[in-house]
Amino acid sequence: MSPANEPRQSKAERTAAAREKAREIREAQLKKDKRNKLLIGWGIVVAVVAILAIVALVVATGIKNNEPIADEGSTPANGNVHGGVTLLANTDVAKSDPGTVKIADLPSAPGTPPAEVTPPGAEAEAGKPVKVVLYIDFICPVCKNFETQYNEALTKLRNEGKITVEYRALGFLDNRSTTNYSSRAANAVACVVNGSPDKYSGFFNALFEKQPAEGSAGLSDAELKKMATDAGAKSIDKCVDDKTYRPYVKHTTQEAQVIGVTGTPSVFVEGKQWGKGDSAQTPFDKFLQAAIDAKK
Repeated sequence: MSPANEPRQSKAERTAAAREKAREIREAQLKKDKRNKLLIGWGIVVAVVAILAIVALVVATGIKNNEPIADEGSTPANGNVHGGVTLLANTDVAKSDPGTVKIADLPSAPGTPPAEVTPPGAEAEAGKPVKVVLYIDFICPVCKNFETQYNEALTKLRNEGKITVEYRALGFLDNRSTTNYSSRAANAVACVVNGSPDKYSGFFNALFEKQPAEGSAGLSDAELKKMATDAGAKSIDKCVDDKTYRPYVKHTTQEAQVIGVTGTPSVFVEGKQWGKGDSAQTPFDKFLQAAIDAKK
């Protein structure tokens, strides 16, 4: 039957049909609105849960990073009791067995810093290469500048057998990060020298190349672990997680303060501090060369 032959609806039927159509549209819209509200509600719930999870992780990490550090602990293999790792030629380091350090064994700090600082174990030794001892902090920008300027020359002199270079990593600037980065990085480098001494220098250099800004959180433990692996070292995951050498770093830092080291880098050649007293205006390379010449 053609539309022309269909019976025409009455006005009442047309009105009823229009009302039914409107009702269907309203119900469809209500269902849509309800579905959208549910989606928004669940989205808010998911977002809140995610935020809470992040906050919990940050809090847990903060608590872990700020846990008290013991006053006694192990030294790493190939690290001395003063916190130092001594680089010889190429990637060789001075070998040593693990030991123990105790804060209680340190002498009391003097009332005022001494005019001349003489680090233990930094004195000249007859018949041996010139000793260079540096107190450094891995978040210290001046330390990075020193390494950028002099690392190549120091490496050349090491490889020639004219000097040894001993680094003592401190936690001086833990308050310049939100995660005690200085001590965490010093712990990581101790972990590397303990298990992979030939990778120490590469990892050490990488820490300065990727030095975080002061005031930041610093590199995460996960990043430190990966950097060590990328440098070719054995896994330091457990060592970092357990904070194995944090007491060692704490001892090194406090010993430095006791003897009068007040900043980083503090550089000593044959036990004499560069940049102090008579050497205040002497460029480091000339200061070092004078000590090398004196041994000839």
